[in-house]
Amino acid sequence: MGFFNYKKIALPICCALFLLGCSKDSESKSETSNANSDIDVSAYIKENISYDEEDYATDWKKEDPIYITLDGDKITYDESASIMTSGSTVTIRSGGVYVLSGDLDDGQIVIDAPDTGTVKLVLNGAAITNSESSAIFIKEAEDTIITIADGTENAVSDGKSYTEDDGSGEPNAPIFSKDDLTINGTGTLEVTGNYDNGIVSKDDLRIMDGNFIIKAVDDAIVGRDLVAIKNGSFKINAGGDGIKSTNTNEEKGIVAIEAGSFDITSGTDGIQAESSLYIADGEFNLKAGGGSPETVQVQEEMMGRQSFENSETEETEEEDTPSTRGLKANVDIAIGGGTFDIDALGDALHGDSNVTVMDGDFKIATGDDGIDAGKAIYIAGGKVNVTKSYEGLEAAAITINDGNIAVVTADDGINASEGTSSSEQPGGMGMESAGNALLTINGGTITVNAGGDGLDANGSIEVTGGTTIVNGPEGNGNGPLDYDGTLTISGGTLIAVGSSGMAQGASDTSKQSSILMTYPEVQSAGTIIHLEDREGNTIATLTPEKDYQSLFISTPDINKDTIYSLYSGGNTTEVKSNGLSAGTYEKGTKVVEFTVSDTITYLDESGITEAPTNQMGGPGGGGTPPSGNEGQNRNSSNSDDESNN
Repeated sequence: MGFFNYKKIALPICCALFLLGCSKDSESKSETSNANSDIDVSAYIKENISYDEEDYATDWKKEDPIYITLDGDKITYDESASIMTSGSTVTIRSGGVYVLSGDLDDGQIVIDAPDTGTVKLVLNGAAITNSESSAIFIKEAEDTIITIADGTENAVSDGKSYTEDDGSGEPNAPIFSKDDLTINGTGTLEVTGNYDNGIVSKDDLRIMDGNFIIKAVDDAIVGRDLVAIKNGSFKINAGGDGIKSTNTNEEKGIVAIEAGSFDITSGTDGIQAESSLYIADGEFNLKAGGGSPETVQVQEEMMGRQSFENSETEETEEEDTPSTRGLKANVDIAIGGGTFDIDALGDALHGDSNVTVMDGDFKIATGDDGIDAGKAIYIAGGKVNVTKSYEGLEAAAITINDGNIAVVTADDGINASEGTSSSEQPGGMGMESAGNALLTINGGTITVNAGGDGLDANGSIEVTGGTTIVNGPEGNGNGPLDYDGTLTISGGTLIAVGSSGMAQGASDTSKQSSILMTYPEVQSAGTIIHLEDREGNTIATLTPEKDYQSLFISTPDINKDTIYSLYSGGNTTEVKSNGLSAGTYEKGTKVVEFTVSDTITYLDESGITEAPTNQMGGPGGGGTPPSGNEGQNRNSSNSDDESNN
């Protein structure tokens, strides 16, 4: 994968993101599609993004400053300074500290000081407008620092057209720098980009602090090689992207945010990194592309199956459609914490390679996917609440180690997909062949409410821990669980309810036992499900959110050669947000009593039965057919009248 360069640091992206112990000089080319390691995002940013001592310095009064007073079209300054004026244009020709105060009407501050040291420009209650170009134009400088003086209010704006534009598109913002730019201080800066962008650096842009109010026709904050934000308050209204990097070289094009508050309304992406995006902390309120639609639509194909999103027509349409994602990176996204309220027309989080969430509190409403990655999604903690989406999580490899995750989707809830299908085969029935996609659940609390498949894998599903509750589809064209390879369970709790037409159970290679119950009729939403053993110990009590006709339960408390009873209805107390009850249960009607004798036990109202053969696939609707004696013991050990009440 190459190296990305900050000021003085180079690191392989895959190494830095997922293997912090790698050497900075390593040239590892390891694939990130199998990314499943933790990263301390805050430590990573602090270690690998460099700052000079001057970037932090805001006590400009001790640095022998040169004062420039602005008064309409009049400019007053010490004539011994390396300053040139032409009309209302001020040109700074050498390094030093320059303090601007007052109003400059239709004028410009130009920094043209090559190889003369750092130019520090202090905005000390300054308002600068230019109707034909940038208000502050950093044409050439070794380093430039703009300090927003504490307790001051400042403003810059440009016109709707630039007369000096030579066709290069530069400058194109009220603050435009052709070299590195740092902004510090705690004052307020209002930026109005009437022509194109708001604040632009053609190299690295570092923002240490400050209060920013930015309105731009296109992008609000742009750094070509790097946008690094340590802190600050940002209220942004952009016709294009809110914050972005633009260098297409994977070694650069980075956005790294350590802290701050961000209120961004954007016509396209909220925050977009041409390479990778790192967020350690902060408060983010993002509305991208006008926000999510009132209703997320799902296109239907024959037999009720949803259309695949990989046709040539759809790819062409996607290329022509502006990107409207909340957080976007063309390589990786890594988030270490923060609070996120994202309302996006497109994906809320999208990484072309990997998305890693170590912690954070996410509230997501989107017209597309909640979290989408080209290769891998890795979640190790935090809270992810997707209230509206097309699909909740989608990637070729999805690993959940911890966290509280809830998704509401129009289509699949959690979809491990490589983006390929066999639906184009002759006589195509919309079926998928088994692929290499993998959904792994090792921990956490996961709640799915899906209009399509609940947990879906174009490959396999592995469950080793955690608590996963699936309220799956009500239509028979999808299933609560859908996989093409295997579903193996060795720990944790997995309960899935939904329609019965495509219902699947676990593979017989699972180490943990499970049951798959098919009801003779659809059960109404809210009809309590209760499973207990012969001694009356509760295995699970669930209040489903939707109508259902199939029930899958696997917990460590289901053991072979043990008698269980399944109840319907009744009352329960202390119902959690995922529908599980931790309280007492007032018994309803006993549906069936049975003895678990196999890894997976198939049930109907009569007792143990054979694995259902659905219209598309083998036993359980697909996956690996159970071996052995799934048809034996059709009569339960307690098949008297009481068990069939």
